[in-house]
Amino acid sequence: MMDKQRILILAPHTDDGEFGCGGTISKFIKEGKEVYYAAFSTASDSVPEGFPENILEVEVKKATKKLGIPEGNVIVYKYEVRKLNYFRQEILEELTKLKKDICPELVFMPSTRDLHQDHSTVAIEGIRAFKMSTILGYEVPWNNMDFHTQAFVRLQEQHIKKKIEALLEYKSQQHRSYASENFIRSLAVTRGTQIAAEFAEVFEVVRWII
Repeated sequence: MMDKQRILILAPHTDDGEFGCGGTISKFIKEGKEVYYAAFSTASDSVPEGFPENILEVEVKKATKKLGIPEGNVIVYKYEVRKLNYFRQEILEELTKLKKDICPELVFMPSTRDLHQDHSTVAIEGIRAFKMSTILGYEVPWNNMDFHTQAFVRLQEQHIKKKIEALLEYKSQQHRSYASENFIRSLAVTRGTQIAAEFAEVFEVVRWII
């Protein structure tokens, strides 16, 4: 995986990419890899009371900047939350355009075992669009009935710190239990323990091209 220089993160909603592979993104950025991030919904219909409707669009730009992704490499679409499956063809066409424009060697997307309808849509259409690339499915435990822990990325404190800093930019999402620093660190420690490392993130191997 480390020979992959151009990397694309697919996030059904703003913040999914940071939760699923924020530490790995930070590590890749520090290694000088070219990272792109595409979010398909700003979930404006789910914004908590007291926040502006476009808050998640603002927050994703701040969060990805914390991870080191250049602003020009962040693409934000505005599909309606929980209804991505109604726009499969449009999303596939956007993914096909990303493939043509970016030509990623490695693509991160939700796991094929993810139960959320939006996540499932991005995973299925993502596989269609990027079947000629290496594809890894990231872990979001609150949506996974089970998860195939097949590929691990060793991480250090600096990478986990950046992940936490990025997720703290989502002020509108801090009420969620899985947004806590304790949970994020605990999961990274658990995955690290599985490979005798301090921290790690784990991924489902959808397609591996050497």
